[in-house]
Amino acid sequence: MKTIKALAAIAIVLPSLAFAQANTPGIDQRQANQERRIDQGIASGSLTQREANRLERGQQHVDNMENRAKSDGVVTRQERARLNRAQNVQSDRIYAQKHDRQHDYNHNGRVDRPLRR
Repeated sequence: MKTIKALAAIAIVLPSLAFAQANTPGIDQRQANQERRIDQGIASGSLTQREANRLERGQQHVDNMENRAKSDGVVTRQERARLNRAQNVQSDRIYAQKHDRQHDYNHNGRVDRPLRR
């Protein structure tokens, strides 16, 4: 009887442990921050629509990687490291695109060139 109770307790606790390990709040928060940076770049005009679309595709790629890592219920240390590296690459790309010389300040869908003096 004790064995059956112990097995029942393990059967209840084990799925919740797997679910707890599959949670990735740090990764999710960073994704949200990076998506907010892209939205801010669009709003300020420092990103053109083409740049923003490219960056959003990169964010979707990281989301897909995260979903694949979570698919078995456990996100391993190696998977977390790979996701972190992918997010680092995306962060660098966002920075580079927001600080290049292409702008769309008047939000007309065309690249605004700086005036030459």
